[in-house]
Amino acid sequence: MATKLYVGGLPYSTTEDALREHFAQAGEVTSAVIIMDKMSGRSKGFGFVEMANDEDAQKAISMFNDQDFGGRKLTVNEARPMEARPPRTGGNGGYGNRREY
Repeated sequence: MATKLYVGGLPYSTTEDALREHFAQAGEVTSAVIIMDKMSGRSKGFGFVEMANDEDAQKAISMFNDQDFGGRKLTVNEARPMEARPPRTGGNGGYGNRREY
């Protein structure tokens, strides 16, 4: 069964292909995704790598966690499920302090 890993501390110039190639040293990579900022379209400096099995995932964690990658120190651990965010409340529907004339 595939295991998803969180990868933090990525250089902003890292491509998904480079991330996939780097993690392939530990085993079979089924997917590699870098999270991008919706507004700017630039990398947020973290992503997710899915390894084909748990053995390869554990090997990747031991090989790459706290190691240098492109001048930055990586954080690699097993990804946790995304927690539900509380709904946004208050405000003026995103319009700030709009005045009525």
